[in-house]
Amino acid sequence: MRNNEFYVDIYSQSLLKKGEELCGDMVNVIRRPDETILVLADGMGSGVKANILATLTSKIISTLMIGNAGIDECVETISETLPVCRERGIAYSTFTIVRVKHNGEVYTAEFDGPEFVMLRNGVLDEPEKEMRVIGGKEVWESHFFAEPEDMIVSFSDGVIHAGIGRLINLGWKRVNVMEFIQRNYDRKMSSRTMTRNLLEVCNHLYEGEPGDDTTVATVRIMPRTTTRVMVGPASSAEMDGEQVRRLMAASGKKIVCGGTTSKIVARELGKKIDVDLKYYDDDVPPTAYIEGVDLVTEGILTLSAAEKLMEACQKEYGSNVKSSGPVNLEKKDGATKLVKMLVQDCTDIVFMMGQADNPAHQNIDAPINLSIKVRIIQHMAELLEQMGKKSVIEYY
Repeated sequence: MRNNEFYVDIYSQSLLKKGEELCGDMVNVIRRPDETILVLADGMGSGVKANILATLTSKIISTLMIGNAGIDECVETISETLPVCRERGIAYSTFTIVRVKHNGEVYTAEFDGPEFVMLRNGVLDEPEKEMRVIGGKEVWESHFFAEPEDMIVSFSDGVIHAGIGRLINLGWKRVNVMEFIQRNYDRKMSSRTMTRNLLEVCNHLYEGEPGDDTTVATVRIMPRTTTRVMVGPASSAEMDGEQVRRLMAASGKKIVCGGTTSKIVARELGKKIDVDLKYYDDDVPPTAYIEGVDLVTEGILTLSAAEKLMEACQKEYGSNVKSSGPVNLEKKDGATKLVKMLVQDCTDIVFMMGQADNPAHQNIDAPINLSIKVRIIQHMAELLEQMGKKSVIEYY
């Protein structure tokens, strides 16, 4: 396989044990030019002690793997480094490692936690695993090549404990988790959606009062595609045809932002514009439709709303413990549709930034200039980079 053929979409989220302010599970994600590493650690117990154990475990493993250390060195270093619990006399944290080379090579290592669940073509798939004893610990390893849309769901034991003593006497067995994951999967499902769906069931089984820290971290293997977002008309009208051809040549999504821009695209394609007159959000103008284009939105107002929404998404993706409720990406307004598409459905994004001053903005009631739009696009590109995407701005 070619280098960097795949993008690794990762989303994690945790439910805290009732009464605790710190999570005893920790997820650490390291993105490098040629690989992505996920480490999920579950510290013994709960609260501060568990949080310290899980944090140290995830950070140590991530750091050592960046330096190309093997699993033997990771386990030995953890054993020598973790603080020992006074009450139990041991330092203990389970872990799951998923390392994906962007050429498709996958390595996993698991110690004492629930086994991850893998889907291939929407069907449960169990890669071959080999058990090794390292420092007295049984570690299960696997090596395989990923295929597009493979999904790997890892989780802490809070998932399989869900419902104990409540709705399910003996908890939610791994086989039940596997059945749920396969039943709810669809090919376009993001890692975010799978994670949230699984945690929602766990929270229900706990009746809203988790008896253990509960974490899900989902990895989705996506083929790299290039999405193009056309924003604003070109500095010269003579460039219109060329820029529209470049937009339509995108291997990924094709998005147009701005009324003037959409008119240019429709004219060059010989298509009509159908406007959805319904307002799904009072602050965001309606979207439109042009045959062959995935999304058509208004310009500056929609982009401003999308920028704020994307900021919230970036914070959400950056931590498995959310300080507030997850961002709602199911709304139908143009800003939400744009952000959902860029965050969940795209891998490489090219913003085509037109340099013409839009005549529609040259009046006293609309004090909007090109520099504001450029700033918004630059910020959105930075946020996407922070979420692991590749983003480029082309000015024309």
